[in-house]
Amino acid sequence: MLHRYRIKNKYGIRSLAFSIFLFLAPVLAAAARDPDSLKFKSLDPHYFHLQYLKENPAWLIDVRMSFEYRGRRIRDAINIPSAKELYAFTDTISKNTALFLYCTDGFRSKQAARLLYDKGFRNLFNLEGGIIAWKKDGFPLEKGRVKIKKRKR
Repeated sequence: MLHRYRIKNKYGIRSLAFSIFLFLAPVLAAAARDPDSLKFKSLDPHYFHLQYLKENPAWLIDVRMSFEYRGRRIRDAINIPSAKELYAFTDTISKNTALFLYCTDGFRSKQAARLLYDKGFRNLFNLEGGIIAWKKDGFPLEKGRVKIKKRKR
């Protein structure tokens, strides 16, 4: 009889351990999430667009290379492809300005958001999935060379 109790107790401990694991797994997964979520907000194309329309002042920044920017881009975006240029740009604007960043798939824009956060900007938004997700969701893109308006004298 004592032997039978030990077997039940052995299985009871295993099931208890398994139950604790099932309970803690989501908690641990949440704790292990990307700490960048505290630095900037990654939004899907719909919410990225809505937030951009709501914020004032706001800058839409394409962090892709110049040749990618000339190919297809989101309307009203400015191209700042390097960290050096990004730092120079940030010296000219207020830290309270909302900055909306995107690239091809979201990787480079997350890196840029980290740099900007370290520079003191706190109102940062990343386009989750980049311009690929933007196009997939049916949002418009501009194509071709950037047209610079000439000033009248």
